[in-house]
Amino acid sequence: MERQNRTAVLTSCLADGGIPFVMGEPLDKHTSFRIGGPAAVAVFPENADQTVSAIRACRWADVPYLILGAGSNVLAPDNGFAGCVIFMTGLRELTIEGTMIRAGAGNSLTHLACAARDAGLSGLAFAYGIPGTLGGGVYMNAGAYGGELADLITSVDFYDADKDCTIEIPREDCAFGYRTSAFQSRNGVILGASMTLSEGDIAAVTAEMNDYKARRQEKQPLDYPSAGSAFKRYPGFFTAQLIDEAGLKGYTVGGAQVSEKHAGFIINRGAATAEDVRTLIRIIQEKIREKHGFTIEPEIRMLSDEPEQKENGV
Repeated sequence: MERQNRTAVLTSCLADGGIPFVMGEPLDKHTSFRIGGPAAVAVFPENADQTVSAIRACRWADVPYLILGAGSNVLAPDNGFAGCVIFMTGLRELTIEGTMIRAGAGNSLTHLACAARDAGLSGLAFAYGIPGTLGGGVYMNAGAYGGELADLITSVDFYDADKDCTIEIPREDCAFGYRTSAFQSRNGVILGASMTLSEGDIAAVTAEMNDYKARRQEKQPLDYPSAGSAFKRYPGFFTAQLIDEAGLKGYTVGGAQVSEKHAGFIINRGAATAEDVRTLIRIIQEKIREKHGFTIEPEIRMLSDEPEQKENGV
């Protein structure tokens, strides 16, 4: 079936199911890098059922799809995406019972940190200011300041596209590691998660969150679009220091620049393309490899314009 016909079948299925979608949606509007061309189809499900139905429709129509939350840890292609992008930010259900939080994948991590604080719960303050969603955070095992989601997760609600069923996966089966999880090799989507926190003092948690906020404002280039830390840590080394010592702080390719404030960030100076960022990443890797003999791995997920069906984003 021709691509145009497959897209028509998909949009017909979405319309019949009452699932919100638009055509030709620019991805730069939905990524923290402010980079990316149009998605052929962009879907904005309002709940888990619509999300599952959208994936089923993509598979039925043989249209490639990818999942995005806040788009805070991805580099979208300049040409856009020829398939369907499913945005998860509409899944914002949230309940708190005792020390247990159960939340939809579309909740921002900052919102969850504030909700936990307001409920007198501690343990999630590290997530305050992380510009991502719960779904993306679980997928990447997001963390900061010594904390990570793996420390808190009890279970994850996951739609398994291969088995066409929604399952609850206990923490011990999530294979959490440094910026990784089992979901990176599974075909489907994270719909939500449960977390267990500790009882805490609201004033103390607020002070902790304010401290993290101040640290971020002092050290990170928050005035420019970026995708957060550009590279994963290499064991035994601070990546930003490696980049700085290689003389690359402030190094620029097109509109992309190694931040002069924090060498671990690549920023968009205003007109950066995805190719600018990719080139800059390669240059940094080559310089570090020449100097130290090892290769640092990007933390930014670089999307292709036609990925495999199972590709997910954050």
